[in-house]
Amino acid sequence: MRKICGFLLRIMGWKIDHNLPSEAKRCVLVFAPHTSAWDFVYGKLALKSMGLNARFLIKKEMFWFPLGLLLKSLGAMPVNRQQAKRLPIHATKLFETNKELTLMIAPEATRKCTENWKKGFYFIATHANVPIVVAFMNWKNRKGGISKVIYPSGNYDEDLKSIQEVYFGMQGKHKGRFNLENTDKNE
Repeated sequence: MRKICGFLLRIMGWKIDHNLPSEAKRCVLVFAPHTSAWDFVYGKLALKSMGLNARFLIKKEMFWFPLGLLLKSLGAMPVNRQQAKRLPIHATKLFETNKELTLMIAPEATRKCTENWKKGFYFIATHANVPIVVAFMNWKNRKGGISKVIYPSGNYDEDLKSIQEVYFGMQGKHKGRFNLENTDKNE
């Protein structure tokens, strides 16, 4: 499956950096930009080509037949958005019961342009005591991969700056929907 995914990405013009840190086998994987469902599709292909079987959270309303079967086969786990405050506790239990777990989260939490990222990914990593692995799919140059590994320091604002600096200048499939596209690093 790795080779098939890699082949598909190559024929579509993508270059994936297959440098895979050991931390990626048990982490919260932050994935951006997320401006289209295609960002997710290409991202999943890239992660598969790297040998990662990332799981992801999606609103439980999407688990209707037959879509729910497809989502589960792709690694989806349903989330009750009414109980969002319990999500870090639930995700921590997932890490406790799984020796290897790559939990992929799009911190934008929407495909629309948003000013602020959701903090859940950070709280999950902190509660589960796992690193945050920063992954990307940049439609501007059709490159993707994993950029860095961050161990949460407890200072969300500083850690978020370090994470977001990876994404400056990148764009998702839909230009203009990614909140960091036109942000200057020195602002």
